[in-house]
Amino acid sequence: MSDPLPPNDRPARDNIDVFGLTHVGKVRTENQDQFLIASLHKTMAVHSTSLPREELGALRSPSRGYVFLVADGVGGVPGGQDASRTALRAVMDYVLRAMDLYVQIDAEVEAEFLRELQKSVERSHEAVLEAGASDEDKEGMATTLTMVCIRWPRGYLVHVGDSRCYRFRDGQLELLTKDQTMAQAMVDAGALSPDQAERSGLSHVLYSALGATRAEPYTLTTDVRWDDVMLLCSDGITKHVSDEEIRAALARPASAEATAQALVDLALERGGSDNTTVIVGRLHRPA
Repeated sequence: MSDPLPPNDRPARDNIDVFGLTHVGKVRTENQDQFLIASLHKTMAVHSTSLPREELGALRSPSRGYVFLVADGVGGVPGGQDASRTALRAVMDYVLRAMDLYVQIDAEVEAEFLRELQKSVERSHEAVLEAGASDEDKEGMATTLTMVCIRWPRGYLVHVGDSRCYRFRDGQLELLTKDQTMAQAMVDAGALSPDQAERSGLSHVLYSALGATRAEPYTLTTDVRWDDVMLLCSDGITKHVSDEEIRAALARPASAEATAQALVDLALERGGSDNTTVIVGRLHRPA
């Protein structure tokens, strides 16, 4: 087996500032967005021992990585909130079991690890379909899902729908996902310009979503560096906040909490037409 990917002075907990926030908005009566921030650890559960408890020491390892996840229940059909909840629970159950197989991710197993993350989203799609089929009032329920798993110094992304993941690095904002909408598909085919697509009314019509007829997970493996800022958000943010405004917000030397709050506040000030959800993760270089 090849050598593990270099740890490059793996970040300590104090180097990572992450915060998530969700708001129902000013128009919707129900918040159908969900988010999750989780750290990954190895743990030992001691059932019985002759040792005094105080001699056991820490029974949980330092963080082996992080998982960030945003899911946005599709509006216009019943069960959007249940769809996003079902998707999140199914993904995390699968990821928890799959992580046991990857104590160390090296170059040989990296592709396999990403496939396991993709399988977690495919299983989530099945879970949403099953939940919708079991309740006629929720038939057709669907959700987006965007997940990032960070195992220093690599990041693994799986994405379905039109929630987004951005990375801010060296003053530049990069969109790591592509909206799975009819408008974006027409742009990709050369049938519409980006401006025409935005005005077409198809910019929020999904062709791929968990629980829908089609769910086509997009995957990406990328590097993670000191001073990177990751942003995951539902379209309740991007309907009202431009990429340049997102870049400016992430460029400010503010905490993850303050940055997340500023983005949600801006979306609300401009109408808050949808549920708004955001996760901001900052990786601070050690002093």
